Amino acid sequence: MTTHNTPFHYDFVGSFLRPEFLKQARSDFAAGKIDRAALTASEDEAIKTLIFKQVAAGFHSVTDGEFRRAYWHLDFFWGLNGAEHAQGSSGNQFHEWLTRPDSVQLSSKLDGHNHPFVEHFKFMQAHTPANVVVKQTIPAPAQLLFELDRPENQKTVVRYYEDRAALLADIVHAYRLVIADLYAAGCRNLQLDDCTWSVLAGALDTNVAAFRLSPDELAATAATYQELNNAATAGWPPDLVLSTHVCRGNFHSDWSGKSAYNAIADPLFTRSNYHAFYLEYDTEKAGGFEPLAQVPDDKYVVLGLITSKFPQLEERKHIIDRIHEAAKYHPLERLCLSPQCGFASTEEGNILNESEQFAKLALVKSIAEEVWGENPYTDA
Repeated sequence: MTTHNTPFHYDFVGSFLRPEFLKQARSDFAAGKIDRAALTASEDEAIKTLIFKQVAAGFHSVTDGEFRRAYWHLDFFWGLNGAEHAQGSSGNQFHEWLTRPDSVQLSSKLDGHNHPFVEHFKFMQAHTPANVVVKQTIPAPAQLLFELDRPENQKTVVRYYEDRAALLADIVHAYRLVIADLYAAGCRNLQLDDCTWSVLAGALDTNVAAFRLSPDELAATAATYQELNNAATAGWPPDLVLSTHVCRGNFHSDWSGKSAYNAIADPLFTRSNYHAFYLEYDTEKAGGFEPLAQVPDDKYVVLGLITSKFPQLEERKHIIDRIHEAAKYHPLERLCLSPQCGFASTEEGNILNESEQFAKLALVKSIAEEVWGENPYTDA
């Protein structure tokens, strides 16, 4: 097993475009044409091929592309004991697209024993070269609370949790069980993806009560999210590298929010347990780099300056100039480069093809080598 850890100076977030044969297998499984074993075999084949392609592209960490999931977040929630698939009243409205109305409801109190993602990680570990990092991605605890707080989901929450503090405690306990099992399986690089901050940033930035809450109540919500995430990520052995990814929505090349980091830099940057922050910065919707001054100097910022939404390659000098602009607020040696998000946060995927996807990663690697040299390791 490699002793190096994420992030690397050239890196990526996590999800990849699903190959067509895997999409067909998932469709056939949903239609009852194939069984679970046949679907798993297709997933296994696709993931082993993806591992090879990530390594061949010169990257030093790999993910399973989230190929066993329909969504970047919901599948993890459905894997918790006490949580089940539910149909919401509506999908989430992005700028142009409406997502499918899938959600999560409770069927009992939450528990994290025997989460299927642990076996998924073991498969990755068994098929990844020893000198390559396996990065596991999961949604942050705050994202689960956000989903359960949807009005149509509250009826099952109050059925099992009359006291909100008990719900928060069980979310933390469930997450800590999953993280402990992942650690026992050999996971040392865990990324917690979290879109709640971009929603809060937009609401706090504009004083628009997105949750029908006052500005003070929104600030209290931000504090709750921070405390929930910290409770799940505190006290782990120092060789477990914990990072987070924050973006503004990524569905079929569409976006759902536009907000700078200013309003949420404290507490997100100042009071988190994370080792690194993977941050969307591919458009002006993310604002300027000034909030990075609040990131402690011993932590890393992975600048998501390359878009995963569209195939056009960014102008090289422009990206390099932006990296040096960011370095005015956070040390250059603690900066890295990546796409702003994954290529397929849901199984639909963004509007580009596989070769265009890997061309984006080649650009990330090439620019990073020009800025930081050919050594990709931040922990060297």
